[in-house]
Amino acid sequence: MRCVPNELALSSFRLMMGPSLPGLAPVFPNASWLQAFPGVSSRLRDVNPAPRSLAALAIAGSLLAGAAPALAQAPAIGTLPSASVGTVTPQGAGPCVSPTNDTVLAELADPAAIAGDSPLERLEDAAARHSRIAAVLESQGDRRGLFSVGLDAVEQGAVLPMQRDGQFVDPEWANELSLDLLVRYLGNLHARVTGGVVEPQWARFFDLAEDCSVSPARAAMAGYNAHLTVDLARSVAAAGTRDAHVPDFFRIVDAIALRGDLIIDRTRSAYGADLGPLWRGYVVGPALDSIVGEGVGTTALLRFADVGYNSLTLAHGLALQEPMLAADAELRITGLWQVADDVLAGLSVVGGL
Repeated sequence: MRCVPNELALSSFRLMMGPSLPGLAPVFPNASWLQAFPGVSSRLRDVNPAPRSLAALAIAGSLLAGAAPALAQAPAIGTLPSASVGTVTPQGAGPCVSPTNDTVLAELADPAAIAGDSPLERLEDAAARHSRIAAVLESQGDRRGLFSVGLDAVEQGAVLPMQRDGQFVDPEWANELSLDLLVRYLGNLHARVTGGVVEPQWARFFDLAEDCSVSPARAAMAGYNAHLTVDLARSVAAAGTRDAHVPDFFRIVDAIALRGDLIIDRTRSAYGADLGPLWRGYVVGPALDSIVGEGVGTTALLRFADVGYNSLTLAHGLALQEPMLAADAELRITGLWQVADDVLAGLSVVGGL
């Protein structure tokens, strides 16, 4: 155990927890190296770097401010119910899934079967397996592919090219981060089709995807909530992320943000689900206004995968590595996941998804 905590973990976690401490300056908006990444820096210029801004702008300022007690008192994510909104279809039932795919999916998604002598080789193998999964699900119109098709598009079009080029401060760390993140989803998919234990954030996605009454866009975004809110934070921790890795983290995030069109186009083509309004921010602001109040959503919402949200996720992942912060970080990950799920459910009701 380290005697000296990760200073970036401490400062960024304090920043997103609430009122500033004496002498504490916002970490991410003022980082000069961010200017090298246009997809990140262009959106940070208009972000007020107040101590609460990363959390507030991640979804909506007043919504998260009002949810602060819930975030602090939230149960560990392992104790959450798999779904809290709507009626769900039992696993493998209904016309929205093709149970005949399950044997193939189990083979392809098995984390133990991923091969390679290096993190990059294992990432390549895991991504190839996932591409086949996405193709199988898409070809059958199986709605469990609502997340996979977009993930596959951005993995192949943005993440893997960067990983192969190795243009990182620490290429091996970057490989490990992307590998761990992908394997977390594959492991939960494998558990779903083999009757294993599925983590609550992914059980939520599968429940919604298998319920034909739920809009495909709503179900897809449940997958991105699991991926970005919970899994990414845990992958940041699992990869042993330190201060020196932060520029590399934002290189990956920026590449994905700049190619969000890949996710939108592939999901629309495969399932007729239009994620564009949410990803591009065209409709979400007005839709969120109808939930939290006139002008609140329009002015306070950052796109779901935007830098504000990923900065918060990074802070969570850094904090998970510190014994003095880890328990609180887990509670906040849980709370943020639930808040995001509630917002997405609300948007679905008012027609934003």
